[in-house]
Amino acid sequence: MAAPVTRGAATRGQENGDRNPSGAAVVSNEDSKDCILEPLSLPGGPGGPATLEGPSLVPCIFCEERVPVAEQDQLLKHMIIEHKMVIADIKLVADFQRYVLYWRKRFTEQPITDFCSVIRINSTAPLEEQDNYFLLCDVLPEDRVLREELQKQKLKEILEQQQQERNDNSFRGLCMFCNTEFLGNRSILLNHMAREHAFNIGLPDNIVNCSEFLCILQKKLDNLQCLYCEKIFRDKSTLRDHMRKKQHRKINPKNREYDRFYVINYLELGKSWEEVQSEDDRELLGPQEEDWSDWKEHPVSAVCLFCEKQAETIEKLRVHMEDAHEFDLLKIKSELGLNFYQQVKLVNFIRRQIHQCRCYGCHVKFKSKADLRTHMEEAKHTSLLPEMKTWDQPEYYFPTYENDSLLCTLSDSESDLTAQEHNGNVTVISEDTSKLRALKRSSILNQVLRHQCLES
Repeated sequence: MAAPVTRGAATRGQENGDRNPSGAAVVSNEDSKDCILEPLSLPGGPGGPATLEGPSLVPCIFCEERVPVAEQDQLLKHMIIEHKMVIADIKLVADFQRYVLYWRKRFTEQPITDFCSVIRINSTAPLEEQDNYFLLCDVLPEDRVLREELQKQKLKEILEQQQQERNDNSFRGLCMFCNTEFLGNRSILLNHMAREHAFNIGLPDNIVNCSEFLCILQKKLDNLQCLYCEKIFRDKSTLRDHMRKKQHRKINPKNREYDRFYVINYLELGKSWEEVQSEDDRELLGPQEEDWSDWKEHPVSAVCLFCEKQAETIEKLRVHMEDAHEFDLLKIKSELGLNFYQQVKLVNFIRRQIHQCRCYGCHVKFKSKADLRTHMEEAKHTSLLPEMKTWDQPEYYFPTYENDSLLCTLSDSESDLTAQEHNGNVTVISEDTSKLRALKRSSILNQVLRHQCLES
């Protein structure tokens, strides 16, 4: 096989050189589905729209040679050797079968030299030993548009398949590590393997053709192959120990075989997930100077714990809750000696109880918030807080409502520090050891030791 023919060769029309394109670099593309093939009709192109039923075999552009879709490398090799035809950047072709059928039709309508650049090899040799090769690449506008349209069509098919799998509740599969069978949606199995076996191949919504993907992985494990380093082991026990100890319960990110099972690899023509993720969005915006002259700060509105009332400051909201609901947050904070984080947990606790229409004073559940509010005001349960251990729990660090502005207005004042001292949560500040000798003379430990010596 000879060196690959680069895209730049297409811009030279006819080029002299000693390059042998019979082995042009070819990158395998994912298998296409067996479906109705729709060769694209370019704007202004001859032939008009047409729909052909494609066979399961892909034909040669020039002859009747046919190969299965999965063996496209053999067809590319055949076209290079037999017909002196090179297709550049084959990895950018989303649907190889439709691509070949399109150009097979076009080459019957016009000469090949109308589309391809001619590359002459052995240019210094006698004339009878020289030969011409033909390069088809996306420098040709028609080829570029074709590749883009195939990419769009492929993306459409992938998104339809993904949506079908997301809604499918008839999935059936076995865990690759404990052989537990799962029925329902594919996410149940994937989440189980991630949670119970630390084997995470990605979010279910980012994966397509999940059943085929899992079959490939299972086959590798059956062949005693590690999914990450891809080494072969002598038995299953050794393989399990290796994957556990080496933390190889993951797939090899450099294995391009897996790319076709992730939706991200279909989003942009010729870009893998690594290229998409490494892009910096700031480059797309271009150079811009930040101008804050038109910035207008909008006041933050905090919402009452018990009703829909909003106020711009915590003081106004506190007055409202005290007058309308007989709930004094400042008084509760002072009496219980609550620090900032305890206030956060108390607010989140009350938010959750009110959201669930449950009175935190008597634990009775109501049909609506209006009924709950009426009950709590009549029974005066708004200030009847349960024991501190009920709501002073880590789970209430997390906001009940997103963007709860009330949490941002809670104060961390000096009274909080006093409360921490009462509760035993005193922050210890280390002594300055830069003057160690003087520190030893003034240390409280020296005074204690002297006192003990005098007593003895």
